[in-house]
Amino acid sequence: MVELYWTEEARHCLQEIHAYIAQDNKVAAKNVVKSIQKKARLLRQFPKLGAVYPEVTKREVRIIYYTHYRIAYLVVNEQRIDIIGIFHGAMELRKYLR
Repeated sequence: MVELYWTEEARHCLQEIHAYIAQDNKVAAKNVVKSIQKKARLLRQFPKLGAVYPEVTKREVRIIYYTHYRIAYLVVNEQRIDIIGIFHGAMELRKYLR
């Protein structure tokens, strides 16, 4: 099975998402973060589940969705996937995924 590696940036994204939602509802914040993590775990069985993000040409960045969040990742090899960030749908991805 493929190993998921959460980059420092991806962990920071989760913390930011949690902090933002927790301002209004701590339980919801925890549930959203857990659900994003659960969605990402699907990649362990289906590494190419996400669509290729065509704006990045130097590496094959893929995207999967959880509600209005985009989970960006790289298939490093057959044993490893790097989660590189979680982005709200309103964010301009090109700015972050160079």
